[in-house]
Order: sequence, then C-alpha cells, then structure tokens
Amino acid sequence: MKRTLSLLLTLSVSAASAQGATTVRLGFFPNLTHAPALVGIERGTFQKALGNVKLDPREFVSGTTLTEAFAAGQIDIAYVGPGPAISAASRGMPVQFLAGAAEAGAVLVARKDSAVRNYKDLAGKSVAVPSLGNTQDISLRHILNESGLKSRTDGGNVTITPIPPADVIAAFVGKRVDAALVPEPWGAALEAQGHRVIGTEKTVWRGGRYPTALVIVNARFAQANPALVAAFLKAHNDAVAFLVKSPAAAQTVVNAKLQKLTGEKLDTRVLQRAFARTRFTTVLDPEAMKEYAALNVEAGYARSAPDLTPFFRK
Repeated sequence: MKRTLSLLLTLSVSAASAQGATTVRLGFFPNLTHAPALVGIERGTFQKALGNVKLDPREFVSGTTLTEAFAAGQIDIAYVGPGPAISAASRGMPVQFLAGAAEAGAVLVARKDSAVRNYKDLAGKSVAVPSLGNTQDISLRHILNESGLKSRTDGGNVTITPIPPADVIAAFVGKRVDAALVPEPWGAALEAQGHRVIGTEKTVWRGGRYPTALVIVNARFAQANPALVAAFLKAHNDAVAFLVKSPAAAQTVVNAKLQKLTGEKLDTRVLQRAFARTRFTTVLDPEAMKEYAALNVEAGYARSAPDLTPFFRK
C-alpha cells in the first residue's frame, strides 16, 4: 500500500511538473487564518508537491489588494477571505473556490482606555479593519446593522478605518482608533496588552461556523494545469492536517514564519489563545458562502448576491 501511494505521489509530481506553468504565484496574508499557507511555505510542503515547478509566494495585507492582483493576472492560487472571493466572483473574474482553509479566527477588540464595552458603544467611535471591502469589514458592517448603527459612509456615525492587522497594535498605542475587528493572532496580541475583547470569534457571526479563509485559483490556470492544481491541493490538505494533528509543532512553525514576515515574535500564550479561536479545515460550506454573499449585498459592496454554484471546483 505504501509503495503504491509513493508511486502515485511520484506520478502526481511528475505530471504536475509536466504542465505548461513553470511557476505558481501564491498569494497569502501574514495572519493565523492563513496558517495553512504559512505552514506550507515554511515547511517546504508546497514546493515539494510542485516538484520542478517553482513556488513564488507573495505576501499581501488584505483581500482587497490581493484580488486586485488576482484580477491583473499576477496571482495563480491564493488564500483569501470569503468577502473578496465572492466579490471576485460577482465581478466576473475567472475564479474557482478550491477548498476551505480556516473558520472563525477573528475578534472585535476595544482599546482598554476607551469607553467601548459592547457593540452599541461603537457609536461615534473609530473602528479598524484590514481594508475596506474585506471579510472583517463586511462582518463589522453586519454587526453595526444588527446593533442599530451605521458607518459614516452609510449615513451613520461609526468611522471604519483600514489598517493592516499587524499595525493595529501601534494604532491602539497612538489612540488612532477606538476598536478593531482583526484576524488572529492580532486579536490575541491586543488582548495580551490589556485591551478588551467585546466580540469573540463566536459572536462576530454565525456562532463561529463561518469561513475566514479559503483557497481560490484562477480558472484559466486550473484548466491549463490540472495536475499542478491537484498537487497543490494535496499539499494544502497536508498543511491543514499538520495544524490539526500537531498544534504545538504547528504553532512553532507559524510563529517562525510570522516573525520573518512581520518582525514580530509572538508570546507562546498569545499564539495558543489565537489557535483556540481558529478552526482549520479543508471543507468549504456552500451555505455559509451563500449567506456571506448576502452580507456582501447588505454591506453595499454588491447589488445582488451571485449564484456561487459555478465557482465551486467540481
């Protein structure tokens, strides 16, 4: 059995290498919700699966900037949140949803010296999100709507400010924002400094059972390089399995990669808390994506929710 599996893997890598592409350009963020990407890059899992085809990892700070690169044909495969992925689909980009990557893993944190204790206290305040139109931005607008509030751009009094997650700590120190809806591990890092979590990963939306990151691929790239995409997808599955089965070892790998990317080495306890709030999975829930498409419309980023069925890889 092992010999047969080894042969199949060898054939898969050989077939992948034989495709037209000589490089796979991979987009990802320096966040825990993109841990499968961090693990796959840091441990060499992706490169090994691709064989002679070169992996070209490209770091982005938000889904908005990543989908712009995707639209420009600069990215082949990417880890991205459901908001930008759905926006890409609704804008007619050649995108396919390959697999799930992470669920939950985002919290709403208020600055410790602010008067914010709950969602309604966000009235008149400034709240940071990674970028306008990204997954956390859409989630925040839904929270505001459910709390009887609106952003200033929608006629309300809540200012939504785009700040890269790794820079929110400095923004809190400088009192540039009163709160932030951020992906992990940055929420746990803020909490470790005494700031208050007013919205956990379970209260942000859908009891925490919602996608925070998924894997997408350029449909034209997938059509031209099916074995290459299959090889990458298997490596992604291996990365997720490592995160689930060996969390302690995975935390060390993720911390090492985050330090290289951001210059920040996180305390072990911070990373453990962040991991506890994030679920890694290869499963992508079509119903959750459909509901998120409705939130996209609610947030004003789309006129109508697209039929996402054609975008799921068969």
